[in-house]
Amino acid sequence: MKQTFSHVTTWVFDLDHTLYPPEVALFEQIEKRMEAFICKALSVDLGTAKALRAEYWASHGTTLAGLMDRHDMPPEDFLHDVHDIDFSIIPPSPELADAICSLPGRKIIYTNGTRPYAQAVTQARGLTGVFDEIYGVEHAGYRPKPEAQAFAKVFAQDGLDPTRAAMFEDDIRNLAVPHALGLRTVHVAPQQSAAPHVHHHTDDLASFLSNVI
Repeated sequence: MKQTFSHVTTWVFDLDHTLYPPEVALFEQIEKRMEAFICKALSVDLGTAKALRAEYWASHGTTLAGLMDRHDMPPEDFLHDVHDIDFSIIPPSPELADAICSLPGRKIIYTNGTRPYAQAVTQARGLTGVFDEIYGVEHAGYRPKPEAQAFAKVFAQDGLDPTRAAMFEDDIRNLAVPHALGLRTVHVAPQQSAAPHVHHHTDDLASFLSNVI
C-alpha cells in the first residue's frame, strides 16, 4: 500500500461523510434546512421541497446546482442558511488528525460545501491546522463536483499535479473525473464498489492512511 501511494505529493480530501463518518447526523440537519429554504423561496409545500432537494442532488450533483440552473437561485443566501447548524455533534478524532498530519506532501480539502462550513467541521473534528488549504464550492464558481469544470477550476487554483495526487471521497460519482485526470482514487464508504474509476476502498479512513504512511 505504501508503495502504491509513494508518488503522491498532494492529498485531496472530500469533507462530508469522508472526514467524519456518515452516522454523524450532520447532513440530516442540512437537508431539513434546505427543504425549509426551498419551501420559502419557491412557495411550495414540504413534500414538494423534499422531492426537489433529492431530484436536484441526483441530477445536478448538489441541490444548489439544481436550484441555480432551474430557478436562478443566488447561491450565497442559500449556503449561509443551510450551514447554520449544530456542529457539536461531530466527535473529535485524534487518530485521523495524526494520520493525515503524517502524510508526506500537501493536504487539502475540496468540498461541495463552503470554506467557512468546512472550517467549522474540521474544528469540531479536531482537524484545525491539519490542512494546507480548503477549497469550497465558491472556489469552483458555485459549480459542484462531479462536474469536470469544477475540478478544473479548483485544481488550477491549487496548482496540483493530478498524476501525483490522490483523492478521498464518499460520493463515488465524484471520483470519475479525478480518475480520468490521473489521480489515485479512494472511495470512503461503508459498502465497497466495483466501479472502474475507484482504485481503493475503505470504511475506516484513519486505518487506511496508517497503512499508506
